[in-house]
Amino acid sequence: MFAIVEIGGKQIKVEEGKKLFVDFMKDKNTGDKVTFDKVLLLNTGSSVEIGAPYIRNANVTAEVLQHVKGDKVLVFKKKRRKGYQKLNGHRQRFTQILIEKINLK
Repeated sequence: MFAIVEIGGKQIKVEEGKKLFVDFMKDKNTGDKVTFDKVLLLNTGSSVEIGAPYIRNANVTAEVLQHVKGDKVLVFKKKRRKGYQKLNGHRQRFTQILIEKINLK
């Protein structure tokens, strides 16, 4: 059983017991329960249900495991023959969640 859920404007395939990294959720703390109501597709193995745009009687519950930072991405800018160089670094923040249950009411 799996579902396609919209989380933070992105469509993510989720299964029960799966750990995922999603965009940083600043209002959630470690151990909090999160419910995602925007279920786009639900596959139960025997049938597939497609929302228009969302499935009304389905949601996904998850637990926030931790907040982490991703790998550093270097941004290098240069203009030829002008003596201009700039190097910036950036680390994206993510929230790791554990999918507990896909609920079909």
